[in-house]
Formats: sequence, structure tokens, C-alpha cells
Amino acid sequence: MNNVLTTVLIASTATLFACSGTKKADLIVHNAVVYTVDSAFTTAEAFAVRDGEFVAVGTNDEILSAYQAEEVIDAQGLPVYPGFYDAHAHFFGFAQTFSQADLTGATSFDEIIDRLKAFRAKNPDMPWLRGRGWDQNLWETKTFPDRMLLDEAFPDIPVYLVRVDGHAALANGKALALAGINGPMAIEGGLVEVKDGRPTGILVDNAMGSISSVIPPTTAADLAHLLQSAETACVATGLTTVSDAGVGRSEIGLLDSLYKAEQLHIRNHAMVRLSPENLDYYLKEGPYVSDRFTVRSFKIMADGALGSRGACLLQPYSDGPRSGFLLLTHQDLDSALARLAESPFQVCTHAIGDSANRVVLDYYGKYLNGKNDRRWRIEHVQVVAPSDFEKFNRYDIIPSVQPTHATSDMRWAVDRLGPERIKGAYAYQQLLDQSGLLALGSDFPVEGINPLWGFHAAVARVDQNGYPPGGFQPENTIDRESALRGMTIWAAYSFFEETERGSIEVGKKADFVRLEQDIMTAPMETLRDIAVLQTVIAGETVFKKSNE
Repeated sequence: MNNVLTTVLIASTATLFACSGTKKADLIVHNAVVYTVDSAFTTAEAFAVRDGEFVAVGTNDEILSAYQAEEVIDAQGLPVYPGFYDAHAHFFGFAQTFSQADLTGATSFDEIIDRLKAFRAKNPDMPWLRGRGWDQNLWETKTFPDRMLLDEAFPDIPVYLVRVDGHAALANGKALALAGINGPMAIEGGLVEVKDGRPTGILVDNAMGSISSVIPPTTAADLAHLLQSAETACVATGLTTVSDAGVGRSEIGLLDSLYKAEQLHIRNHAMVRLSPENLDYYLKEGPYVSDRFTVRSFKIMADGALGSRGACLLQPYSDGPRSGFLLLTHQDLDSALARLAESPFQVCTHAIGDSANRVVLDYYGKYLNGKNDRRWRIEHVQVVAPSDFEKFNRYDIIPSVQPTHATSDMRWAVDRLGPERIKGAYAYQQLLDQSGLLALGSDFPVEGINPLWGFHAAVARVDQNGYPPGGFQPENTIDRESALRGMTIWAAYSFFEETERGSIEVGKKADFVRLEQDIMTAPMETLRDIAVLQTVIAGETVFKKSNE
């Protein structure tokens, strides 16, 4: 009897919907301020979602009168945005930090030792003691540390600690012995620091591989768990799309298997780490594009980082005798770009120093040959010589920048570069003027994963404490509309996805985020702390605030 009644009710309801002209949807959001981030940057009040796509966007009356849905969200006048992108991150690397000691923000080497001891006490069975995030620029003595204290505190376990930028590391004596490092070594694009014939434990850029190659690999099952933890953290900040800026074949294979098994849901763009083997393999295989996981870019490392003085500069550092170094020879870079130019792959090259940026811009120009739609990117673009900015426009090169780098580095960057050279550093408005767009990211785990921290740094040019008053080089702030575009539609464009995602428009994937305050109007000092209420990927809620 109940089944018959239910059938009659369903049939009656369907007839009523058909007569009234309503259409079925899976989800309706109404009574919202919807930033569509379309070409005109229009706002709407409501939208409907069906089968993971936006099927209608308009006023409350238009959507509620035309659609019926099982799930209806009254946004109570709060804002909705396209799902946030992180155009340059290290998702795989971030996942691995869940099994390492967090050294971020430590204000002395003694604090590093204390954190390591606490981590070791909680994880006594790990064969290696690993950590990430130390930054000597936060210490009273701003020089690289020596391994002596590590050797005293941890004589029986190898210790490997990666600097915050990922371009330098400190190893203890046991780790160095396992890697066969017992004196000076000549490494192309790298440095083993030695004093009085004794390795200090500091390894810069390509020298880091000597240690990482002897660390026992993490099992696939453990990596899968770590990646799921990373995803949980990311979607809680409103991220619906992340990137893996430089991963190898084994990491790509694991990620692909997890996506195929639907064990990961956040969208991910993996950039293949350049190596002769990877180049041969992936140029033969071609790009791989799926709904959630894409491999269509190569990541090239041109130089190191400014904080570790590995960035390649045209003139020596203002606070040191060296000029940094390129991590590839000119011949190797030219050869790789020549092959990639003949392929369908995108090129994304890390360049920090003004010399590295000039080298990359000029080699790009050689193969892009003027206006084009290859969407080759330069990652970070931290220091650019005045005469080189126009090359971004000339060759249609996309600047992929991370605004929190400016506010993290600003206290010491002028010491590295000097008062004149700093004017071409973190120059986001200048880059925007040339390129017409910016792809915004964070470079996490170098910086925090929260995209609103990057939004705040881009539009205010101050840190979490509001320093400095008036902003760091405020002439290079960007407006809020540009910042939102940079973390949505422009980032999507930089991944060839602007017709599929990046805005709230009919026919696009229903990736969106709801916030408790409007980042387009909220006071600057509140931007970093605005909470995410809900994150949705393809119409499916992947995060919801507990009391929402």
C-alpha cells in the first residue's frame, strides 16, 4: 500500500513540475552574492547545478521559479565564488610533511632541536628523522646552521631537515656518512658547504639529491594516506584545484591510481619534473587529461631560491660574494625546450633571479617566436631586470606568482638585492600590465596552503601583523578583482581550462566555495581569517563547516 502511494505521489509531483515548467536540478543556491568571475565580472543571486555542472545562473526568482532540487541552500546573503585554484603548489610534497617535524616559524636553532626531540619522542620507530620549514632569516644570527648540535642531539639516527624554500637542507653526520659525503664535492648547480675541510651539513639545490637518494622510500599505502590528509586540509581552505609543480613518474603513477580508484577528489595538475628519462617517456606517451587529474606540463628548474642565495643574479648578492647559479647548463635548457616546443606539452620554468628570468625569457622567445597560444609560464618570476618585463607581453608568457612570497621575504630581500634591484622584485602589477593576467598560487608547503593569505598579500602587501604600514612596495599591489581572477579564471586559463572551470557560468563544472564574509568588500585586516563555509567540487560537497 505504501509503495503504491509513493508511486502515485512521485507521478503526481512529476506531473506538477512538468505543468508548471520547472526543471529538475541536484542543487540550488540562492539568496547569495555570486561572483561569477565571467568576462564582465558580473554578480548573480542564485544558480542551479545538475550532473556536476552549472545549468543556470541568475536572480533568485529566475532560478527558484524554473528549477526544483532535492538540496536547496539559502546562502543568507553571503558570498559565493568559483572554486579556488592554487596555480603553483607541491601537493605531493605537502602530503609528505604530515610525516615530518614542522620547523616553520622556529626563531632559533635551539628551538629546532627542541621540536625535533618532541617529534622523535612521538615517532620513535622512524628510521630517519626528517623535518621541513627552518629559515635562518628568522634567527638572531642569520647564517646557515652547522650540524654540530644535530650530531650531539641525534648521534644514532640520520637527520635531514629541508629549508622552508625547499632549496637547501641540513643533514647530520650520520646522514652525510650514508650518502658518502665526507669532504668537498663538485656538483653542477649545487653546493656542499665545507669549512676547514669538514662538511657543515648544509646542502644547496642539486646537492640535496645526494641525501634524498638514500632515504628509504615511503610505502604506497602510507603515501596514499598522507595524500588524503593533504586533500582534507586543502579543501577546508576553499581549494578545489591544486598543482604538483615537479613530480616524477612514480608519483604520477600513484596519483593516477588514486584518482581512478576515487580515493582523491581535489583536481590536480601534475607538472612532470624535467629529466632525460622523463622527457623521453612522456613525449612518447603524450599529455594525459582526465576530469580530476591532468599531466600536460613539464616543470624545469632554472635556478635556486633567494633565501638560500641559490637564485641566479646578474650581479653578486648585496650581502654575499656569489651570484647564485643556474641548475641547468644553457645547452641542456636549450635542448629540452627545443624538444618541448615540438610537442603538445606546456612548459613551466622556475626562475627566481634576474639572470635566470632573462635566460628563460630569451630561450622562450627563441621557440615561441612572438604571439602564440602555448601558454608557457615562468614560475615565481621573483626578480626581473627593468628591460626584461616587456618580454612577457612580446612572447605571451604567463607569470605564475605567489604573493605570500613577497610578504615572507620582504624583511630580508632588500639585504640580498640592494635598494635598486629590489624595485624589480615581486613586481606583480608590472607583470600584470605586461601579460594581462597572473596565475596565483602559494608554493605550499613553502608557504601556507590558505589561498586567502595569498589574496591578502596581493591586495595589501602586508604580513599577518599588518607590517609594514602602507604595504611593501605598494605600487605593486593588485586590485581585488585581479586577485580573485588570478585564483580562479586566470589560473584556469594557465592550465587550458577556462572553458571548463574557473567561473560560475552555464556549462562549466560546478566547483565553488562559500565564505562567511565577502573578500571583495571586507576590511583588509580581516581577509586572512575569513572562514570557509562550504567547498564543492563538481556539485559534491567536499568540505562543510561543522556549525554551518
